[in-house]
Amino acid sequence: MTPPANDFPAWVFACQQRIETLLDAILPPASVAPQRLHEAMRYTVLGGGKRVRPLLAFAAAEVSGAPLERVQYAAAAVELVHVYSLVHDDLPAMDDDDLRRGKPTVHVEYDEATAILVGDALQSLAFEVLARHDVAETPRIQLDMLGRLAQAAGSRGMAGGQAIDLDSTGKTLELAELEFMHIHKTGALIRAATLLGAQCGTLDADTQARLDHYAKSIGLAFQVIDDVLDAEAPSATLGKTAGKDAAHRKPTYVSLMDIGAARELANRLRQDAHDALEGLPNSTHLHQLADFVVERNF
Repeated sequence: MTPPANDFPAWVFACQQRIETLLDAILPPASVAPQRLHEAMRYTVLGGGKRVRPLLAFAAAEVSGAPLERVQYAAAAVELVHVYSLVHDDLPAMDDDDLRRGKPTVHVEYDEATAILVGDALQSLAFEVLARHDVAETPRIQLDMLGRLAQAAGSRGMAGGQAIDLDSTGKTLELAELEFMHIHKTGALIRAATLLGAQCGTLDADTQARLDHYAKSIGLAFQVIDDVLDAEAPSATLGKTAGKDAAHRKPTYVSLMDIGAARELANRLRQDAHDALEGLPNSTHLHQLADFVVERNF
């Protein structure tokens, strides 16, 4: 039974439970060889995270009338790519972090080599899930979805954004440069999640463009608030090491402007997202997610 649209917490919980159950079924059992790798994959994927990207996929699917049985696989594929990116971002060669989602990072709990293999395996599994299941009206759309996720994860998306981030450490970026970095590093996968969810149903060009504009705004707002929380919230609240951006001299919205100005920017981006959805049917949960992204404290 689907919770009513006005009960946002119940809807979020239902979606999170659905994706958690599916991820548990998709991931290889820890008892299957290679056991240590499969155990580590399950350790990092299950039992944590806000699942914002699957939530965006489920919400966008409501606009296009997509069945949950399709959307869940697209949502799972995006989440697997996201988690793989976290595992690799936390490595000593990248951000060198030891806490993620309230528990030791994979290279700390296991070892660095295992963490690299976990990321590799999760990315491969994501594309296997998206390729093997019936997620779209036609094979042509499904191929487009595979290409969209690949681009969002690659050098013109998330990996490229991370490369820019690493190259920018210790430097002062202009606002446009910072936005360019985060449109790729954070925003690309958020945009992919939204559009993949919508592509599981019937989608015209105008609606797709508006959803993409919405997701671009939300992706930037998400990063702005991440930067604010990294500066303000304790590690126990965040579930990851607080203050690490400043410690690593990374360019952030908070380093470019004060916290008040950063929150004002996030609110402008939220309004831009709401405006992009104006008049779209069944977009209540997308509106609510825009508010959640900006108002969250973790």
